Amino acid sequence: MKGRSMHDVRSAFRGWRAARPFWGGLLLTLGGAEILVTEKVSLKVAMHIGMQGLTGYLLPALMVLCGLLTLFSPAQRLFYSIVGVLAALASWVTSNLGGFFIGLLLGLIGSSMIFGWLPEQEPRVSRRRRRKEARAAEAVQL
Repeated sequence: MKGRSMHDVRSAFRGWRAARPFWGGLLLTLGGAEILVTEKVSLKVAMHIGMQGLTGYLLPALMVLCGLLTLFSPAQRLFYSIVGVLAALASWVTSNLGGFFIGLLLGLIGSSMIFGWLPEQEPRVSRRRRRKEARAAEAVQL
């Protein structure tokens, strides 16, 4: 990394991460990847079984795709979150109980975080800070 300090790189990544639902997209991607890893049947056998066997691979791949698209195209996050939660719920039936519940839960939590993320929301002020500001305002009035 010529010409850039580690602080600059970390600051740039922090700014990139703040402009998108990073943790939700990451959880949705990890949920889909975990379900793909827990698949026991080979792709050759899944193709022989037919559509039911193939959906065991397609739904987790769709979850990974929705998670990555959320990270790199956050403007369409609502659509990706709805498709991600539907794919996670359908993995219950098609993919070893949703990757033994772990991938299913990661997908549901990630999709919920994506759906609830607001891009231009101001940071929340802690209770301690609000009390401190209220005390300071009272002291100024007295």
